[in-house]
Amino acid sequence: MLTGTTYYALFVLGCFFIVSIVFSFLINRLFLRFVRTLGIRNQDDTIIRWGSQSKPAVGGFSFYILFLLSVIAYSILFDSNQVFLNKSFIGILLATMLGFLLGLADDAYNTRPVLKFLTQVTCGIILMVTGTEISISYLEPINFLFTIFWVVGIMNSLNMLDNMDAITSTVSISIILSCLTVMIFRQEFDSVYFILQVGVMAALIGFLYFNWHPSKMYMGDTGSQFLGVFLAAMGIRFLWNATPASGDLISARNLLLPLLVFIMPIIDTTTVTIIRMAKGKSPFIGGKDHTTHALVYLGLNDRLVALVFGCISLLSLIMTFLIQKYLVIWTHLYTLLFGGYFVTMFLLFFYAAKSVKQQKK
Repeated sequence: MLTGTTYYALFVLGCFFIVSIVFSFLINRLFLRFVRTLGIRNQDDTIIRWGSQSKPAVGGFSFYILFLLSVIAYSILFDSNQVFLNKSFIGILLATMLGFLLGLADDAYNTRPVLKFLTQVTCGIILMVTGTEISISYLEPINFLFTIFWVVGIMNSLNMLDNMDAITSTVSISIILSCLTVMIFRQEFDSVYFILQVGVMAALIGFLYFNWHPSKMYMGDTGSQFLGVFLAAMGIRFLWNATPASGDLISARNLLLPLLVFIMPIIDTTTVTIIRMAKGKSPFIGGKDHTTHALVYLGLNDRLVALVFGCISLLSLIMTFLIQKYLVIWTHLYTLLFGGYFVTMFLLFFYAAKSVKQQKK
């Protein structure tokens, strides 16, 4: 039953969402006009992009600006105490700021891989010590290591997935919608995390206009690193810890939910890592061997690849809705069905990527 406070929150969030999309569109258009070189490194460039044309990588600025505006809007329209007196939120604020600065430095100066990795680990540690951790076990060291692995993994996977127009944007929108779905069923409309996700999603939608093929700009590492920290944190709060832990280990439901929502970044990164390591190559050096590229080699154009990734992400969103609404009592059958779906999708994309690489030898 919705209360008057809930209706007020929904009205405010709806207005904020529309205004944020317009703001994102305008600010990206402004950046596109006046910023031409950020993220373009012609000398000693180690970035391998799918498109041959260099374009400004400024989309991440709008993500972070709207993230901060969401914080300000919440403190004005809702409860400022939940923002400035909440240790977990302060941790997310610090970690996302560090992720944004890491991406900015990488776009401008091409950061060393070791420094980049250590900064990503620091982001995970900040989240961990401020209360945003994956409760996978009653043993705290296991939770600590798994949380760090998740944060670093998602930051790198979104960065690696940003190899073709509109892919990371559409996938990120779906991930945010899935987290919002969990919050809607909890009726947490007045939570600071709700408006944060609404603001970032609006920023992605405004950016997507310029990032759809043929794109006019990229989000760059500035965008992918910020999104990596932010989405990893939201995934911990609303997917990994969707229901209270029972027993010594995490439930199958809480294990499968983040795997389904983050399915495309996880599949792409795992596939690329396995294939490259099997050939004795570093998985962190760019190349045109991602699952997105495999679909192009198989005959799809860039727009169709984005649509395929978008449709799979939409299917994950539908599954999230069904799990939250109908599958309150979890059984082994559901574990088999959803786990089987994830494994099947992974094998399909892995086989496609590997077979294409073999054909190109």
